[in-house]
Amino acid sequence: MKEIVDRLRAEGLIFKSLHPVDPKTLGSRKRVEIYEGVDLKKNYVAIFVYRQKSRFLRKDIEPLEVLLEQLKNYVDHNFKIKILLYDMPICSHAKKELEESGWRVIDAIG
Repeated sequence: MKEIVDRLRAEGLIFKSLHPVDPKTLGSRKRVEIYEGVDLKKNYVAIFVYRQKSRFLRKDIEPLEVLLEQLKNYVDHNFKIKILLYDMPICSHAKKELEESGWRVIDAIG
């Protein structure tokens, strides 16, 4: 978690609180790290960390959105900021589509 906080701090994102959420509690079998927290401006933030060898494609966006909806229901509030941290190759079309729908897409390596 420290490397994630350090990477987000490098992007100018500082949090009052940041808690991990187990994907199994959301009914997911995906290998993803999920965090929910509050930044200094009191905005709720959802962070999804993907680490895989295969490329993140446009077809992977829908399961990500489903996970976000399940997280909203689990914590019972909406998220103003949605962040995808990735450590893999990402399709440029998928990145553009995520950014257009309000996601911040950040390379975990930097």
